[in-house]
Amino acid sequence: MKRLFIFFVIPITVMGISFFGFYTYWNNADPEKSCSSCHEITPSVSSLQHSAHREIRCFDCHGNALSNGFHSLKEKANMVLTHITDERWNEDISLNESQVLEVTERCTICHQSEYTKWKSGRHSTSYSDIFLNTLHNSMERVYWDCFRCHGMFFEGNIYDLISPVSKEGPWELIDKEKADQPAIPCLACHQAHTENELYPSLKNVQGSLPLKGRNPVFGLYIRSDRIFLRGDHLPEPNMYLENEQILYSDDPSQSLCIQCHAPGAFHQVGTNDDRTPVGVHEGLSCNVCHEPHSNNADNSCITCHPAISNCGLDVETMNTSYSNPGSQHNIHFVSCDDCHEK
Repeated sequence: MKRLFIFFVIPITVMGISFFGFYTYWNNADPEKSCSSCHEITPSVSSLQHSAHREIRCFDCHGNALSNGFHSLKEKANMVLTHITDERWNEDISLNESQVLEVTERCTICHQSEYTKWKSGRHSTSYSDIFLNTLHNSMERVYWDCFRCHGMFFEGNIYDLISPVSKEGPWELIDKEKADQPAIPCLACHQAHTENELYPSLKNVQGSLPLKGRNPVFGLYIRSDRIFLRGDHLPEPNMYLENEQILYSDDPSQSLCIQCHAPGAFHQVGTNDDRTPVGVHEGLSCNVCHEPHSNNADNSCITCHPAISNCGLDVETMNTSYSNPGSQHNIHFVSCDDCHEK
């Protein structure tokens, strides 16, 4: 028994302590001496070191080899095997959807206010909200491009998500676990590795426009290419009201919004899902009225107009809803003529 203890128990204990000691060091060491020593990860580490998250450790967002139990260990084992065999992984390593959702959960640790607002807004919509919408599905058949805005990280095609793929239901999700999963998670519009300077003070940050000398903290994840484009790198479309080109806000967030709230092929305002303002609000950015994360526009009129306007109307009770086609004061299209006689 004593020999068993000496030759087996003690060595195994020492190896275990050494392993976890080394692994603790690995997780807390400078990324240049740990994560970036793997050539596949070097670009990500390099971009992180120039981002506003440069002081955050990699595993604070991504977790470690033990975070997901057997799944994590299996991934690490596969990584080792591919490096000692002839098989090679693709150099472009990206997160799968389950990993994206895990990172989203970790975002809430520091960004609780933003997360709470996102949860209260429509961008926290789930797969069932979007793809089991009976009214929409019966009007327009679901197809693969739905994932461009709803389900950017979904792994598969439309036939892997919903059945039947037709305008006649009833419809159901093939993977029932997708029902409550967010279709537009944080990483659809944010990239933690975006090159940026540190905020001088988080208390001074308001609105969507970047502070002087800073890049926008938002952009678009492009599913087809698996890349993220920063807001100021997105194209500004030419928009038209009939044959006349209208003013378009130079706020980078406007270029982000229009990627999903897009007009028809001829760039006519108000077509399809477009919300570009014209009339008296022409040229304004979406975020003049809508809060960046919740999209709430309640009482937005009062920020620019007196409570009782010079027309005698109470701007806080005016019917300005986009969703109400009977509104005479839809703030996206309201003109002087809607209230004043010519």
